[in-house]
Parts: sequence; structure tokens; C-alpha cells
Amino acid sequence: MQNKKILAVVAALSIAAGCSAQFDAANKIGNLPETVVALAAPGQDLTTARLVPQDNCYWYDYSGPVETTLVPLRATSGGQICAAREA
Repeated sequence: MQNKKILAVVAALSIAAGCSAQFDAANKIGNLPETVVALAAPGQDLTTARLVPQDNCYWYDYSGPVETTLVPLRATSGGQICAAREA
């Protein structure tokens, strides 16, 4: 049920974005919509987060002790935060 709410919010956000210029801006590192910031669980580096076009989900850089890895941005419910694909 919580995942459906997240998807609905992100879908509305995606529809509001509208044109490709705005989509390109969403892909910039650290340029997250306020809705996504509100959904994101604590402890994630939102300054490195971005929308990845291949899966239409948000990812961020996790800096571990050995390497930096791209990991999915998670909501407080544990689900991955993704934008709805346009039809």
C-alpha cells in the first residue's frame, strides 16, 4: 500500500515535469524535486542523487571504505523511489 502511494506521488511529479528540458534538469546530480526529498529515508546522500533514465529511478553515491557505489534511493518504507514512465 505504501509503495502505491510513493508511486502515485512520483507519477504526479513526473507528469508535472512535462517537457524534455525539465527531464534533463532532473538528471543533474543533486537536483531532486522536493517530493522526492520528502520521501527519501534518512542517511542517504541526497547531494549525489539523480534520476537514472535507464530505469527511471533515483540513485545516489554511497561512499564506502574502499569504493563509491551507485545505490538506489530508498523511501522511508524501504521501497526504491522511481518516477512514472510516460506513455
